[in-house]
Parts: sequence; C-alpha cells; structure tokens
Amino acid sequence: MKKLRTGAFAAAMFAGAVPAMAADLYQPEVVQAPPAIVEQPTVIAETSSDWGDGWYIRGDIDYHRMALRGTNYITYGTPGGTNQFASTNLKDSFSIGAGLGYNIGKYIRADITADYWFKSDFRGTTRGTCGSPPAPCVSNDKGGLSALVVLANAYVDLGTYHGITPYVGAGIGAARVKWDKLRNTVGGVTTTHAGDSSGRMAWALMAGASYCLTSQAELDLGYRYTRISGGRMFQYAPAAGPGFDDGMHVHEVRAGLRYSFGAKGAATRCAPAPQVVSYQPEPQPMPVYK
Repeated sequence: MKKLRTGAFAAAMFAGAVPAMAADLYQPEVVQAPPAIVEQPTVIAETSSDWGDGWYIRGDIDYHRMALRGTNYITYGTPGGTNQFASTNLKDSFSIGAGLGYNIGKYIRADITADYWFKSDFRGTTRGTCGSPPAPCVSNDKGGLSALVVLANAYVDLGTYHGITPYVGAGIGAARVKWDKLRNTVGGVTTTHAGDSSGRMAWALMAGASYCLTSQAELDLGYRYTRISGGRMFQYAPAAGPGFDDGMHVHEVRAGLRYSFGAKGAATRCAPAPQVVSYQPEPQPMPVYK
C-alpha cells in the first residue's frame, strides 16, 4: 500500500513538470524568404552632343546611261534651213558627288547635292548633199559632253525594318552642260565645230534604300532619273552650225554613304536595342538565432 502511494505521487510530479519543460523549449524565429529577383528593363540612354544635331553629309558615285531627246543644227546654202542628226549615241559614264543635308523629322529629310558627270563620248551621223554636182552623202560625227548637276532634294523615309530604310524623293535644280568639239568627217575631209556650254534646268526623281552600318553611318543604294533641258551643242563652221540638243534623259544607279551628326536622323533609325539590366534587390540582414 505504501509502494502504491509512492508511485502515484511520483506520477503526479512528472505530469506537472511536463508543461513547464515544454514551456522552456526554444521556439525558432520565423524568417521570411527574400523577394524573388525580377528582370526589369532599364533603358540606358546614349548621350550625344547637340552640335550639328540633325545635319548629315553624304558622298555618292553613280553609273549612268544618257539618251538625247533630239538634235538639230542650222544649214546654209541652197536651200538653207535646219537639219537633224540621223543617229545619235552617248556612251555610258560615271559621276562623283557630295552633299549636305538635314533631317527635318523622323520621316522627312532634305539635302543639296552636287555631282560631276565625267565625259560621255558622242557618236552621230548626218545626211545631206555634198560636192558638185550635189550628191547624197553621210557625215560621221564625234564629240563628247560632261556636266555639273546641282539639285535641292527632299525625301520621305518609309520606316526602318531590320536596319533597312526604303525611301522616295524628288529634286530640282540646274546643270552646266559642256560639249566638246564636234568633228564631222565626210569623204575623208574633217570639219571641226567648237564646242559650247550652257546652263540648263534639271529635275530628278529617285527611290532607294539605306542600310545602317553604325548608329551614325548609313549605306545608300538607289536609282535616280534625271531630266535636263536643251541648249547649245556646237558652234558655227562653214556650211553648218550652230547645233542644239533638245535635252536628255539620264538613268542613274547610285551608291553612297551618309554620316549623321547628333541624335537625329541615323541615330533614331539605327539606334541599338535597349539594354536590359537585371534588377537586384538590396541584400537582407541574416537572421540571428538565439
């Protein structure tokens, strides 16, 4: 009986001690996980100077084919009047040019260009009467022409796609056309007419595309149709002259480079894609365990 009372007392003491021990056990601190790293695009702006903002310079070369719209010359004798060349041909040639332009807006730009057309050889024939008594004859004619063409141009850029910007444009201006001496040979006898030069009206239509090489430089490839009005061709020589051409059609395949200054123009068309920088939150302090 005594042992039974002792066991019951011990059990009661142990049961009372369990809650106290449980209360003394360490409860760990609840630590929240750090926020997840989120990719947030941050655009890094490129700094540029305002000097020359919007302006550009250009250099071009071309290969062109010319065709005369007509030729005529004054004749003397009996009867006098005018005559036309039976055939004419101008050899293909090249030109080199430069210009200064300005980007008016995102899609509009304008420039002034000057192109020097190297000499194109001229070959032609004329028909008439020669000798005494008069008899039909053919004259073989040789000469050449060169020109300086200055145009004020306006363009519309049609948007940029993978670095390529198609465009259309038009220009108007003037040309200085210089004809070399004209030598016409009939029956082994050559007559030389002094060449002539004249200022003329010119206009052009063009289309092409540019390609971004850098954020400021573009390669320009295009086609230009140029129309030049008529003028004096050669001067008087015995029995004929002066001569005139009725103007010319010119088909040009052109290639060039454009370099833009400042943040307009090529900088807006050829700007690199925005750089994406990973957002890193500030490190959180480590939890302190007691």
